[in-house]
Amino acid sequence: MRLPFLNRKREITKLTRALNSSEPAFIVVYGRRRYGKSTLLQHITRKKDIYYLADQQEPPLQIKSLAAEISRHIPGFEQVVYPSWDVLFQAVQNQTQQGVILILDEFPYLVQKSPELPSILQKQIDSRQNRLQLIICGSSQRMMQGLVLDSTAPLYGRAMEIIKLRPLEAGCLSDALDLDPVAAVEAYSIWGGVPRYWELAKQFASMETACKELVLDRNGVLHDEPMRLLLDDMRGANQPHSLLGLIAGGANRVSEIAGRIGKPATSLTRPLANLIQLGYIRKDVPFGVSSRSGKKTLYRIEDPFLQFWYRIVLPNYSLLEQDLIDAVYTASAQNLSRQRSEIWEELARQSTSHLEIAGRQWKPAARWWGNGRNGKNMEIDLIAESIDGQSILFGEAKWQKKSNIKQILNKLNQQAENFPHIGKQKIVLAVWCRQHEKYPEHVHIFTPKDVLAKE
Repeated sequence: MRLPFLNRKREITKLTRALNSSEPAFIVVYGRRRYGKSTLLQHITRKKDIYYLADQQEPPLQIKSLAAEISRHIPGFEQVVYPSWDVLFQAVQNQTQQGVILILDEFPYLVQKSPELPSILQKQIDSRQNRLQLIICGSSQRMMQGLVLDSTAPLYGRAMEIIKLRPLEAGCLSDALDLDPVAAVEAYSIWGGVPRYWELAKQFASMETACKELVLDRNGVLHDEPMRLLLDDMRGANQPHSLLGLIAGGANRVSEIAGRIGKPATSLTRPLANLIQLGYIRKDVPFGVSSRSGKKTLYRIEDPFLQFWYRIVLPNYSLLEQDLIDAVYTASAQNLSRQRSEIWEELARQSTSHLEIAGRQWKPAARWWGNGRNGKNMEIDLIAESIDGQSILFGEAKWQKKSNIKQILNKLNQQAENFPHIGKQKIVLAVWCRQHEKYPEHVHIFTPKDVLAKE
């Protein structure tokens, strides 16, 4: 079941601007599998444009396939035998109209078989006779970055636009799956911002059924999804697979990860940095602490679906191989509840810079943990500083069905007074909750409707 095209206005603006420039454009689009790259490109193509989805055939067969696609626009083009990519692209240049777009989707597949291809395209792009608009696209973030961001690569510095497609915001889910805000947050806590996952889930009557059929079932479309993603982006998937499993399981400090994996902490610096760059994990540091500080750094899974998979599927892989799907889902109820609460906290933090609270705009929020003024350990879900620096916001996020707002505000007020790094800033308190009874307007309370609408 296909979804409507969703919220890629910024990317479409960039693509359209580049393609309407006076010079032939070279554009790069990349991002994780299932983010909607192909859908985006097909959305901007016209009848005269050439769209080619590459595969992993040998070069002569790939050349023949592309020639066949081009012949849909240039009659008879495939009747000629093209001995090399160079000859084929020269023929395209000679026979296409000015301004035609050639899209090479899953470009890394072509380069794997024909490493000379980037140099051939560089020659075409740099030629004064070039009149072809070229877009290359790929799911292998590692390869795409190497092809265009590495200063030694032939295509380096030639792109008019480099668009890294990111996950969609949770707010899009309400429209995509026709869900109320509470259900949208719960769906996002499993599927994250990946539109293809939403599309797959939409065919099922309930979220529980979708989870069981798509993910827990050993024959489900997404049962082995993490390994496929890692193989796209890594030369070897075993180590990153292990790291993600440990982080999801609660080993959040590099010393803990190193201890469990049996390697020195220094050997994990690069692998963890790669996972951050690819959007699989993130570094958490307390509010007010530099992200460069390693002392209090915690590593967290960035993507909700991966967090769900590594918490629910990986520990139960043997049971799921025996088709004990219902038993695993029932036994995972506590983990699922914890996941929803954590994702709601993260959405609350993300929403802060988009919401006007107490008549002020706010910088990005962060968690805080450490010793308060009284010397006792304390954790706060959300702290943010106002843009003008005059106020500081303390917030708490709750996902139970009903929240005792008065009790939460009392706790927040005590935490604010015990916070060790506050000066003369005005204190503002806010609560993010699933639902609540009516409260006076001056009490700052936000529900899923507010959070999703403000994204």
